[in-house]
Amino acid sequence: MRVAFRPLPLLSVACAVLFTALMALGVWQLERLSWKRALITTVASRIAAPPVALDQALAMGAGAQYRRVQLVGRFDNAKEAYVFGTGVEGAPVFHVIVPFADDGRVILVDRGIVPRDLMARSTRSRGLIEGRTVLVGVWRTPDPAGTFTPKPDLSRRIWYSRDVAGIARADHIRPAAPVIVEADATPNPGGWPKGGQTRVNFRNEHLQYAITWFLLAAGLLAVYFAYHVSRGRLTLSSKSKA
Repeated sequence: MRVAFRPLPLLSVACAVLFTALMALGVWQLERLSWKRALITTVASRIAAPPVALDQALAMGAGAQYRRVQLVGRFDNAKEAYVFGTGVEGAPVFHVIVPFADDGRVILVDRGIVPRDLMARSTRSRGLIEGRTVLVGVWRTPDPAGTFTPKPDLSRRIWYSRDVAGIARADHIRPAAPVIVEADATPNPGGWPKGGQTRVNFRNEHLQYAITWFLLAAGLLAVYFAYHVSRGRLTLSSKSKA
């Protein structure tokens, strides 16, 4: 079998550049896949580990993310703030954010969610824990607000992102770390707020993306050679017999 191939120079250069880019994107997605799998494993192991004290969490720095931490101290219920969110079925809810003093250091605690009609403290007085208490929660560094996140309603103390700095400024407090501890599912008196709202759902579609890029690269090659065949620049012929 004899192959005759006369490639078009400019088209070949353009296709080579595009093919290289598509392959690079596929390889990059495979690298992201490996990174995401390692992240999921790390987070799962941190959440499953025994809770650490506040001193340990502060010493860990970024390594404390998703670690369970045990706080011992008091809530400052008069400084509740509320972060708008949606419940499991899409209904509007509010995360109750409360300063918590542990040995003189203040940490913002997300005690859980309440529906709109239970935002006022007077509607859930049993759940306003007074005095020294112990709580366990997950150490989280909140994501920054997006470009289109609404500004907070300071008159009603409602935020639309977990803006640690903004909440701290409004309450004239200085948190020991720019984090929020998400309280676990231990029931509160009266049933509200409902804790245990930590969600660890990492999208992991990098393998599908990688396959897509590789298929596009393969498709580009197929079109490239088919075009040359249609122009008579790529032919196959049997070798002539002597």
